Amino acid sequence: MIGRWGEESAAKHLTGHGLNIIERNVRTPYGELDLIALDADELVFVEVKTRTSLTFGMPEEAVNHAKRLHLMQAAEAYLQDHPDRLSGGWRIDVVAIVAKSVNEFEVEWFKNAVA
Repeated sequence: MIGRWGEESAAKHLTGHGLNIIERNVRTPYGELDLIALDADELVFVEVKTRTSLTFGMPEEAVNHAKRLHLMQAAEAYLQDHPDRLSGGWRIDVVAIVAKSVNEFEVEWFKNAVA
């Protein structure tokens, strides 16, 4: 439930900054891609991490080496299956959300977080 709320909050944040969300929760053989968006002509794969407490660290810290590898593989698998979507470049972003309540939360957007 918190994950879905976080993805919706991230989508609103990104849309507010001019991105167009084109797909959500896309499954690939290497894992799920939370959001796929267009930033002008650049395809953006977005990993969303949401926390309600910092007991286990900042949300972006959960995107470790293994997770970055899975994101790269998932993005490449998506591109192989959807070559028509790639008119410009592509990148992987991370949106980290720390929620104190549904109406009080902080969003941090890390562009090109996985390279």
